[in-house]
Amino acid sequence: MLDVKDFSLFEKQNNFDFKSFLIKIVSYWKWFIVSLAITFFIAYQVNIRKQKIFGIDTTIGVSDENNPLFTSNTSLVFNWGGTSDKVQSIATTFKSRSHNEMVVDSLQFYTDYFIKTDYYYKDVYGQIPFKVTIDKSKFQLYNQFVKFKMTSSNTFQISIPFTQSSVEVIKYADGETKFVSVNPNEFVANYRVNQVVDLPFLSFILTINDKVALKTNQEVLVRFNSFNQTVSKYRKINISIDEKAASILRLSLEGTNKERMVDYLNSTVEILKKKQLDNKNLFAKNTIAFIDETLSSMENQLKDSGNELKDFSRNNNVLDIQDKGAQFKGQLLEYDVKKDEVERKIAYLNTLKNYLTKSVDFSKLPAPTVAGIEEPNIVNNVAKIIEFSIKRSDLKYTSKGNIFYQRLDSEIESIKKVLLENINSLRLALQYDLDKVNSKLAEIESDIRKLPESSQQYLKISRKYNLSDNIYNTYLQKRSEASIVKAANLSDIKFIDPAKDVGEGLLGPKTKVNYVLALLIGIIIPLVIIFLFFFINNSIQNIEDISSVTKIPLIGIVGIKHNENNLSVFERPKSALSESFRAIRSSLQFLYKKQSKDGAKTLMLTSSISGEGKTFCSINIATVFALSEKKTIILGLDLRKPKIFDDFNIRNEIGTVNYLIGQKTLDEVIQKTHIPYLDVITSGPIPPNPSELILSEAMKEMMNDLKKEYDYIILDTPPVGLVSDALEIAQYSEVILYVVRQNFTKKEMLTLLNNRTKRGELNNISIIFNGYENKAKYGTGYGYGYGYGYGYGYGYSNGYHEEEEPKGFFNKLLFKLFKKQK
Repeated sequence: MLDVKDFSLFEKQNNFDFKSFLIKIVSYWKWFIVSLAITFFIAYQVNIRKQKIFGIDTTIGVSDENNPLFTSNTSLVFNWGGTSDKVQSIATTFKSRSHNEMVVDSLQFYTDYFIKTDYYYKDVYGQIPFKVTIDKSKFQLYNQFVKFKMTSSNTFQISIPFTQSSVEVIKYADGETKFVSVNPNEFVANYRVNQVVDLPFLSFILTINDKVALKTNQEVLVRFNSFNQTVSKYRKINISIDEKAASILRLSLEGTNKERMVDYLNSTVEILKKKQLDNKNLFAKNTIAFIDETLSSMENQLKDSGNELKDFSRNNNVLDIQDKGAQFKGQLLEYDVKKDEVERKIAYLNTLKNYLTKSVDFSKLPAPTVAGIEEPNIVNNVAKIIEFSIKRSDLKYTSKGNIFYQRLDSEIESIKKVLLENINSLRLALQYDLDKVNSKLAEIESDIRKLPESSQQYLKISRKYNLSDNIYNTYLQKRSEASIVKAANLSDIKFIDPAKDVGEGLLGPKTKVNYVLALLIGIIIPLVIIFLFFFINNSIQNIEDISSVTKIPLIGIVGIKHNENNLSVFERPKSALSESFRAIRSSLQFLYKKQSKDGAKTLMLTSSISGEGKTFCSINIATVFALSEKKTIILGLDLRKPKIFDDFNIRNEIGTVNYLIGQKTLDEVIQKTHIPYLDVITSGPIPPNPSELILSEAMKEMMNDLKKEYDYIILDTPPVGLVSDALEIAQYSEVILYVVRQNFTKKEMLTLLNNRTKRGELNNISIIFNGYENKAKYGTGYGYGYGYGYGYGYGYSNGYHEEEEPKGFFNKLLFKLFKKQK
């Protein structure tokens, strides 16, 4: 488990100890492996459980396509507006409800095809060898799976698990829904391909998709969804206008099935292209319909006039009659044609005025030029009012709110006012022209009355026929012009890049990105935890921490023990840990020599709090002195919490307390150990007044007597940070060793130690750094914890120290590898 004691907050340091932090990071490599394993497992699960999301797009251009057959001689106007208004209008139409309803209905995209996988239902539209085409006028099972299975190349099976006695059905022609009765069991039936399946709850034809290889017995789930919900989903199509080319639109969809999105994008453009071209040709259609209606009535008039002329010719000498009226025939035709043209214009204006004042839909107005009106104001304004009327008709499907209607109604009303004024002005001018033509015709008719009766009758009949023939030919020409212009019209929408599956477009889940994120998160999470603990905790981590807090010298570094008791030096005399205590012994001898101390030498060990290894260090320092054949004794002065007895298999029934209170003599409290030259005086029973006993004269006598018998006296005292006993004992010691344990001793304890030394409460004090473990060494946790080389690296200590095999499979493996490399 992660030990909070392994991290510290550096006080009285201005710089971040990156080296120490890095050591801690490497030392907890197992945390990183666990974290990475978890994050990579999550990434893997995300990748396999989520469907892939793709993006498909298409690009179209919007422009004003002028009719290539439209010239100054063409008597119809079909082109108005501009791309600036059309682009936004087309973009809005692509999102409109009415347009998407047409696309969904034409593709029957309310029908879903699924295959069930381990984690989700996969949309397999276009990826299965069949297609279901429903009869929209009949009811279909609503929002429930129907299982389809191809049993052969021309037969299939459907099955429906009915759980209730009635099911909901829907008729897509009008959206009607109802409930029909069914048998609450699984319905299973077999049919042939292209056979009409007509059931109370299903009506469809199944056709084969030759583009997909046939897979028999593959179960496909088909479901018929809500029409309106399907339309709403596709109304979310993304549309963007190119910033550099405002006439370029990019349409895109996101989903799990690329075939479905390709079909929808291409269909939505094709349907709008057709609709836009139909609207563009509406002017021509209206004109052709008007001309056809006029020609139908003119055919009868022309036929009657022709028959009447034939009858007259058979009963009279036409040649003689023609000669007498020849001078008037041409004049009559000329003015009759002019009169008819003016009257047709006036009649159109009257009809247009009546239409404008009484109607609200102007999309069916014929072109003014069909009546010979070429006044630019009237021609252009009629074209505009038709355009705005079509826009208003489409607006109810593309927008909400009255503000858009009000704008168009305002535009239409303005055009109506201008048109009515133009109509009145032109009608006055035409009436003047009509009066002049009638005056000329009256003069000619007056001269004709002077001719014989037969000549007058012939001129009357031929005049009527020629006028009808001229008018009929004129309308035929107009109709031909309208048909040519209609056929040559082009849509303003064109494909630049149709939607196509080119094997790209993956939006997510990004499997590689997920694994990269898993790697980063797997590293960051334990790194953040280590970082937080590194700053939250305030324990001593390394030698630099000690030197940064105190100026008290460091006398030695002791590693971690790996035997059950505290007799590490005695049981493993050649271990690196034993060498560390020998190094401390050498340093102590230097200190004693510096003091010019002869005779018995005393050494006191204390610490901040319990658990820092004070007793462990006392026993092993005493052991190294004893192994050098120096009479050594350990004096247990921790009267409150006695410890030194279990490791030597001795009892704590009598000891220092018994001597100090006068119950026992010194010889009676000294106990021999199994280590040569090493004796022990345990603390004995716990007294009620330990401080007073230490301050007694008996304590001085005991120390004087021990100095006569022993070379080294090791005083094991209570923690100086908890009780004052150690301060009282310090007077009997030439050297004081203060035990600091890695990841345990707090830095503020060393600050208190500094204050005590400054006040002179503790003198000749040095520090032992106990429990040191450089986990980053070799990257395995193998280092000081398995023996501290104290100046020698792993390879150089070979032959000098006993090699202790580390614990743990991974550490043992690396230990063996290093051993082979030596």
